[in-house]
Formats: sequence, structure tokens, C-alpha cells
Amino acid sequence: MAARPLPLVVILGATGTGKSRLALQLGLRLGGEIISADSMQVYQGLDIITNKASPQEQGLCKHHMISFVDPLVTNYTVVDFRNKATTLIEDIFACKKIPIVVGGTNYYIESLLRKVLIDTEEVARHSGLAEGTTDRKVELEKLDCQELHCRLSQVDPRMAAKLHPHDKRKVARSLQVFEETGIPHSELLQQQQEEEGGGPLGGPLKYPNPCILWLYAEQAVLEERLDKRVDEMLETGLLEELRNFHRRYNQERVDENSQDYQHGIFQSIGFKEFHQFLITEGKCSEEMSHQLLDQGIQALKVVTKRYARKQNKWVRNRFLRRPGPNVPPVYGLEVSDLSQWEEEVLEPAVQIVKSFSQGQQPPAEPIMMEDKLDEDKRSHHTCEPCGRVIIGDREWKAHLKSKNHLFQQKKLRRLASAPCSTKCSDGSAEFGGKSKGKENRSMEACEM
Repeated sequence: MAARPLPLVVILGATGTGKSRLALQLGLRLGGEIISADSMQVYQGLDIITNKASPQEQGLCKHHMISFVDPLVTNYTVVDFRNKATTLIEDIFACKKIPIVVGGTNYYIESLLRKVLIDTEEVARHSGLAEGTTDRKVELEKLDCQELHCRLSQVDPRMAAKLHPHDKRKVARSLQVFEETGIPHSELLQQQQEEEGGGPLGGPLKYPNPCILWLYAEQAVLEERLDKRVDEMLETGLLEELRNFHRRYNQERVDENSQDYQHGIFQSIGFKEFHQFLITEGKCSEEMSHQLLDQGIQALKVVTKRYARKQNKWVRNRFLRRPGPNVPPVYGLEVSDLSQWEEEVLEPAVQIVKSFSQGQQPPAEPIMMEDKLDEDKRSHHTCEPCGRVIIGDREWKAHLKSKNHLFQQKKLRRLASAPCSTKCSDGSAEFGGKSKGKENRSMEACEM
């Protein structure tokens, strides 16, 4: 009888839930090595803001995929990550150790779990086409959203209908796939899903024994913890880190008005939020500088909490609702009370991983949520009153209940009930004795 393969341990969870802490403890207890799946930690620099494992922690247990990409590189992709990390995982397995994947970048994690990416160079080689370049996507992103979406609609209408016209990155990526392979992106993704073991989320699982742990906390508790973490970052030298990084890598770009907070490490949460503070420090009053610093701190706290909610939403939609046959079970560990970490988090996690290693039933039940099969996550809706395109049934329902939509609806009803204009004897428009300013606004309303 063949020995059961060691598990690929994946630790999911929002930022601030203690994923790195658990990964380190599991690595020490079970003899594993840690693979960071964080799109910002791959870059050199900004160690505090990207929350990298400290040199001491990296000395206790081997960490991979941290600080190996030059910060000026802006075209490092998830395919690059997948290719390097996959080789590392195979090497760790070959050494009879457990690879522990931990990080907050959802698509990096998913690229290691299942076949979900399109490697345009590989497809091009099989098709006999010239190999493309990841720089092409950057070139496409320089075009405006309307032109990009129009181009995609012409070559891949199915994908264009699924993507929001303003989602420049995804639209550009789909165009890049078509240009470099000659095959519509939607068709390549469908081929993946139809492979044996595939499903709605992509192709088959890449490893036969995935063990997925999800750390979660009460929302209010987590958000308070995230605010405190920002304060702790400031105490440990965040401002000096930002100043040094800005001076070394961003100052010249700002002077040339060519700064880019959409690619590479420059898009990291916590750097662009301090843009105004960094570019004006020493050039404005001390009072204004303090005000801009406070604005940066508050913005960092807001976007961090928003990102945490986005991470949890991804876990719920891609794992807990189990929208396909190739979704592995997820074991939840609540981290609301950190004083209970050993009893409620570490020990249960160790037992779950050991069970996977030994081919036994874990001592806990996986978390599952009912999948709302009637909801189409890629449906296309246009709201005429608000002038917006909404993707997804759930998002559409939420939009219809939003304050802005209800306000626009009320505004339209009010305009529709306004009296139509009549001509005066001198040829001017008259609106029930209203002033000319109001008259002009009413005329515009009637023409809407």
C-alpha cells in the first residue's frame, strides 16, 4: 500500500488574524518550511508595512518567497510566483517535509492550489506562435478603459461581458492572453474547467492532500486589532521606512510626475496613503505636515480594514460556499480571543495537520456555507440612473438598496413630475414664474 502523501498546508485568513504566527509554530512543531504567498513580500524593502517575518523568525524556521525581487521591477506576475513556488513545494516534499503556504494574496494562494492560470508563453509554444511578454499587459493598461473594453468585446465577447469596463487590469490581461495565444481567454479558461477534476473555479487540484486552515475573528475585534497594529508599526519605525523608500525609489519619479502606484511594490497598502505627507515634508508648515501625517495614518487604517473584509469575502465565496467539486474542505479556527491561542488555535491546528499526514479523520468538522446557486457572480447589469455597470447578482441587489441609487431614483421621479415649459409671447421659455436659473435647470431635466 502506497504511503499517504504529506499534506500541503495552506493557512487562510484576513490580515491581522495571526497567520504568520501559526505558520511559524506549525513549522517548528511539525518540521515544515514556510512559503509566503504575499504579492508585496516578494519585493525587497518596506519590511514593516508588508509585515514580513522578522530575521529572527526566519532563522527559526526556513521561509521562502520573501525579499528576492528588486523594488524597481514592476512586471513580476502571479505566473512568475507560481512557477518558482511550485518548484519549492516539490523540493520540500522531496525532503519529506511539510510545505506551509501562508499569505494574504488570494490569487497567489489559489495559483498553488489548483490549475487556474493561463501561461501565455506555454500556450503560444504549443500553438506555434511567437512568445509574448508580460510588458504587453503594462502597455495595454496605458489605454483608456473604454477602448480596452471595446477591443476585448470584439475578440472575446464572453469575457468582456463578465468583466467590469473599469477593471483595467483584468481587461488588459484578457486582451494580452488573446494577442499572445490567438485564443480567447474565456475559451482557455473553459478548457481548464472541463479537465478531469476541474470545476467552476478552474482546473484540477495540483496536490492530492491539501489541508486548509482558516483563521477568523469577530469583525469588531479584528478591526480594533488592525488599528492597534498600525499604531505598533509607527512605534517600530514605519515613518522612517517610508521616508527612506520614498527617497531611494520614488522621489525621482514624483519630480518627473511619473509615479505609479498601480504596479509593483509601489501599490503596497500603506505606501501610497502617505504620498502627500512624503512629498511635502519639509516644504510646508509643521502644522500642515502633522495634518497630512494624520490623514495618512487614518487612510492606512481604513484601507487595511477594507482589505481584511475583502480577504474574508474571497474565502467565503471560493471555499466555504463550495461552488464546485474541486473545493477542498476548510477547517476554521477562531482567533477572537488571543489569550486562548494555545487551546483554541495552535493545538487544534497541529492535530488537524497530523490527521492529514496519517490519513486519519481530522478531530474537527470543516466549515461549510450554503451556496446560493441562483446567484450569478458574473452577470452584467447597467444602472441608467446612476450611470454605472454592476457585475454580479449579489452586487446588483446591494446596489438597488444603496443610498446613492435610491437618491437617484427619487431625483428622477421628482424631475419627471416637474411641469413642462411653455413659450412666452417674446419667445423665451417660461416655467411657472420661476427664475431663469431654475428655468434652465428644469429644461435640462425635461431633456434627460
